[in-house]
Amino acid sequence: MPRKPRFFVAGVANHVIQRGNNKEAVFFEEEDYRKYLTILNEAATKQGVKVHAYVLMTNHIHLLATADTTNGISQMMQQVGRFYVPYVNSKYNRTGTLWEGRFKSSLVADEVYVLACMRYIEMNPVRADMVKAPQDYQWSSYHSNVRGAYDPVISEHSSYKGLARSRKKQQENYRDLFLEHLDEKVLTDIRNCAQTGTPLGNNKFKSQIESKLKIKVGYNTRGRPRKL
Repeated sequence: MPRKPRFFVAGVANHVIQRGNNKEAVFFEEEDYRKYLTILNEAATKQGVKVHAYVLMTNHIHLLATADTTNGISQMMQQVGRFYVPYVNSKYNRTGTLWEGRFKSSLVADEVYVLACMRYIEMNPVRADMVKAPQDYQWSSYHSNVRGAYDPVISEHSSYKGLARSRKKQQENYRDLFLEHLDEKVLTDIRNCAQTGTPLGNNKFKSQIESKLKIKVGYNTRGRPRKL
């Protein structure tokens, strides 16, 4: 069975998902989460990648990131794997693979799509019934994007910056987006695009990606999110 394609364009945000092998845990205690974030920050810096949002779940991770180069995302994830997998294997006296094959990814259009994807990522612990509110979960970018907590991993996306002129107002306006639930169609689109590798955006965005990559990218969804 052929692998699903992955599309990368320099300067365009990418929703990245990587799951533990057989849905098994990849984080076991607080030190592991901290170690992963340290490795991620080092890899992102070295590979010219800006991370805008993340969540570290027990058995998988989500990132929204933009690379300066076409292969930046892949190189970042490869570097993370080279350091985090041996760390886990050594610490817990295990061998073999930690992750379920290749990471999945989908390009994300600017403006509402980026902000919707950021919220989708940071709301994962709530949807999983791990916490009642995103601020109750420690291992996500919510604390930086909404509360202004220092997080060396995070770089603000232009769509986030466009919420207001001041950082404080950006945080307030972004927080207000969480007052309404993500539309079910938006949730479905984000999930389907991540699973199939289809760019998340309207048909104009997908046409632009096709023009840059000289390859068909698929048109599984239409239009814009109806309500964010």
